[in-house]
Amino acid sequence: MTTAQHLATIDLLRARAFPARPERAGSVDSGPGFHLGELATSEDFWEDDGSRRALVEGQYEAERDGLAALLTARWGPPEELSLWPVLERSMDGEEMAEPWPTLSCHTPELRLWRADGRWTGLGVSQWDKELPFQLLVVVTEVDPP
Repeated sequence: MTTAQHLATIDLLRARAFPARPERAGSVDSGPGFHLGELATSEDFWEDDGSRRALVEGQYEAERDGLAALLTARWGPPEELSLWPVLERSMDGEEMAEPWPTLSCHTPELRLWRADGRWTGLGVSQWDKELPFQLLVVVTEVDPP
């Protein structure tokens, strides 16, 4: 996808109503108060010695940062939110509203903006070192914990 397509997806998710129950449509998981979309997904790394993985991670971070620059022009500087404390708290049994506990399982940090009553975040996700990287967008009305 191009940067213009990523921005169009972000705008679409920002305008879309939140469902009453969790659902998945294409590359978007939604639930009460949130949408979580995959903007891009790499190949996996089962046969990699680590060098290709590092290159792809850098590419996904650069793509996130490029999109972040465009969203910063719209809404001002983002908050940088580490999700490690959220993961620790959820693993300790603390109840939190989605999308935060699930997102914290595979996305270490977000660039996060508050605009028009919704949070919009960009992150680079990877569930495990052999699995693909994903460039994610989250749109939510649920405040970060």
